[in-house]
Amino acid sequence: MAKNASKSIPKRVETILATDCGSTTTKAILIEKRGEEYRLVGRGEAPTTVEAPFEDVTRGVLNSIREVEELTGKKILEGEKIIKPTRSKKEGVDVYISTSSAGGGLQMMVAAVVLTMTAESAARAALGAGAIVMDVIASNDGRLPHQKIERIRHLRPDMILLSGGVDGGTISHVAELAELIRAADPRPRFGTTYSLPVIFAGNKDARKIVLDTLKESTEVVVVENLRPVLERENLGPARDKIHDLFMEHVMAHAPGYKRLMDWTDVPIMPTPGAVGLLIERIGKRQGIDVLGVDIGGATTDIFSVFAEKEDEFSEKAELQRVFNRTVSANLGMSYSISNVLVEAGTENIMRWIPYKVDEAGLRNRIRNKMIRPTTIPATLDDLKMEHAVAREALRLALMHHKSMAVGLKGIQQERSIADAFSQTTSGATLVNLMSLSLVVGSGGALSHSPRRVQAAMLMLDAFQPEGITQLAVDSIFMMPHLGVLTEVNEHAAQEVFEKDCLIYLGTAIAPVGQAKPDTKCLKVIFKPEKGKEQELSLKFGEIKRLNLGIDERAMVELQPERGFDLGEGSGKNIAREIIGGQVGVIIDCRGRPLTLPEEESRRIELLNRWAESTGMYPS
Repeated sequence: MAKNASKSIPKRVETILATDCGSTTTKAILIEKRGEEYRLVGRGEAPTTVEAPFEDVTRGVLNSIREVEELTGKKILEGEKIIKPTRSKKEGVDVYISTSSAGGGLQMMVAAVVLTMTAESAARAALGAGAIVMDVIASNDGRLPHQKIERIRHLRPDMILLSGGVDGGTISHVAELAELIRAADPRPRFGTTYSLPVIFAGNKDARKIVLDTLKESTEVVVVENLRPVLERENLGPARDKIHDLFMEHVMAHAPGYKRLMDWTDVPIMPTPGAVGLLIERIGKRQGIDVLGVDIGGATTDIFSVFAEKEDEFSEKAELQRVFNRTVSANLGMSYSISNVLVEAGTENIMRWIPYKVDEAGLRNRIRNKMIRPTTIPATLDDLKMEHAVAREALRLALMHHKSMAVGLKGIQQERSIADAFSQTTSGATLVNLMSLSLVVGSGGALSHSPRRVQAAMLMLDAFQPEGITQLAVDSIFMMPHLGVLTEVNEHAAQEVFEKDCLIYLGTAIAPVGQAKPDTKCLKVIFKPEKGKEQELSLKFGEIKRLNLGIDERAMVELQPERGFDLGEGSGKNIAREIIGGQVGVIIDCRGRPLTLPEEESRRIELLNRWAESTGMYPS
């Protein structure tokens, strides 16, 4: 986020108004300092009005704020103007901030020299800034020049990020990509009177050629190289410039945004960028590995912060936590639900349905959801089917994320004298499910499941976390508001996130390993601070749920059988303090990786037994 674009923020901030302009709904929240702590005091929502017949995003913003006024009794608006600063406890706010994904959010294309190196770095920079990456054009992607030109013209991105070459490296390939962009002469989605923004973040020796090639047909800007040397990424300058240009060029031409920009005290952020900022700060502030997911109607976003050694072959190398975000733009629960069916396959969805269903019936229900995207399940069987689709959407989105959240590719390192001539290429995924400490779920399928245990089981089945992992959900989708609030008052954002936004579901304990059904797997000694000590033994294939309330703690002694690992090695015991939540503790001895029987009646029996053990559905 560019600091120079911010307006002056009052030194004393006690009342904060925040809105998130989504593609269908605009959500407003009011945060106030009550005593010594910041708390959520009201929330309102209204339909987003960026499209016809209104074509003015501020209509929906004002309507959502009026609902907050009605619910809290506080006067925030004077006509169509936000009262700033606060006049009294009952009138005005100190700060107004906003995020937006209306109008499809920020849509970008990436162009780079090598598909698996600079192109991936550029895609990570764009995704981390909150963009949807529509396509990646690379010199070695196998397409002919005219096919690349046609693709750029057809997609009409909001912005292009051009990169390529380490500093002092290749120039000719970067020049060819600049020529392709000039030949395509792409027209932006919003506004017909301005040039398309192009950010060049590549080889510094190629800057003059790129500027000379593109300065007449585009609004080209230069930032530091995002891959100055093979061994290092420098994504910050490109991300900051994407934020700047999103405001100056894209949002400034979208219906009503110029007016909205005048109201806000810090620049408007793309909604996914704000959520990512919050997840990133949680991981880095607490020093833990975190995975966040937002499963929507059209897309599924995954955010992660995982530790990576600065030098994976050095014992003394320091850990640094790396943030990544991916958008699975074709995996969602309403508009894109048929894409989940196509990508996952009928069999993979049907394996999660705990009753007999024919393929045609499944396809028809999924198609009905796609053409009536705002409907919710009417029967318990409909809900179980929707949960089956959600598991596959989440699983596929995580697979996509693992492929993007990787160490740098193309780095050659000498591992030892013995294999000095065997150079290795890095690029292994950073996603380590054993070291994962916290999973935060968001989006309708998780935040609004009828029972909280359903959200917990969806994340367990889809992500299959290993060892000991805390599970949580965003209660009312406040994470975008709180993400942009970190730019104004990080303490307030953290406090509201912990106390009003995050609902802790509890802790999952999942040994890694496989065995024959009904053989011994794990012995658990459960010692809650309140209540009786319990000792239980679980067999392979079992799952059990223990009560441990919100903010309650317990010591657990875990004794896995040989062949099962909870993070310390096969058969090694662990003693750990764990935290409860609305679901409690789920002990998952179904094995990692989790596999389901191919035989239908056995599979259905198992699914129903697991659901009964956890209280997932009414009996």
